[in-house]
Amino acid sequence: MQIRALIYFDELVRARSIRAAADKLNIQPTALSRQIDQLEHYFGTPLIERSSRGVRLTSAGELLAARAGKTLRELDHVRQLIDDLEGLKRGHVNIFASGATVANLLAPALADFSLKYPKIRFSVTIASARAAIEAVANAEADIAVTLFSEPEPGTRVRLRAEIVYDVIAAAGHPAAGHAELTVPQLAAYPLAVPDRSFGARLAFDTLFKSAGVALDPVFVTSSLEMQKELVLRGAAVTMLPALTVLRECRAGQLVAIPIAGNKGIRTPIELCVASDRQLSFAAAKLLDAIDRFMREVMPRAAGAPTKQEGV
Repeated sequence: MQIRALIYFDELVRARSIRAAADKLNIQPTALSRQIDQLEHYFGTPLIERSSRGVRLTSAGELLAARAGKTLRELDHVRQLIDDLEGLKRGHVNIFASGATVANLLAPALADFSLKYPKIRFSVTIASARAAIEAVANAEADIAVTLFSEPEPGTRVRLRAEIVYDVIAAAGHPAAGHAELTVPQLAAYPLAVPDRSFGARLAFDTLFKSAGVALDPVFVTSSLEMQKELVLRGAAVTMLPALTVLRECRAGQLVAIPIAGNKGIRTPIELCVASDRQLSFAAAKLLDAIDRFMREVMPRAAGAPTKQEGV
């Protein structure tokens, strides 16, 4: 069995069409069919069922599909390790991150690192915390940076720091006049919150329930940028880690207001890698860079510009 056959099969699994997969691979459909035939001969059983509507995986095909992708990613990882031995200092790093961690944390770290290592390439996927951790466990990602993540077998936490969610309001919004806000005071303003697919939303629900206040948001969205834009325009307030709006706070556009009585949402931000997989040169160096950046920025994030500090 050749690696090429696995590569072709993996693409066919994603495309579910021999013609579409062949187009993506830039080969003739007959060449792809021959490789699938070789795989079926090797395993001694049909892997796909062909029809006018495309292809469907057999039970054996499903079993192979579940492992072929990870096998190919592991082989690519080995190639990068061999490149490292030859001192090529190149490679590709896959990073998964929760949306709220990216703008003021991951992007600056990546920018600085890329200037130092211009031959390294990056893929950054914004996903839920669960998807990010699963990507590390499944070898789809080298590194994950997450909020509200649950432990996953096969992963370990390289660095953990605590982030506090503050009320975020436009500088001219009535809420910006408060040194701190209680949950009932917060509930009196139009709110923009994430949808229930986010761990932060579950934390919001718990915070309001514990205060005996109904959470009745005006805006529910899966987009951090939408939340920020609504707040910037004064249509709503929201709750975010201050580091995600640090630029806007420093520019005097937004303010971060703590919840009274130190009762705000607190969550760990975690830098995660696989527990049983050696990182390539590129991924290891980037991991070190993000680690250093997080250690530097976390104290500033905890003391981000707030109304008390005159921002």
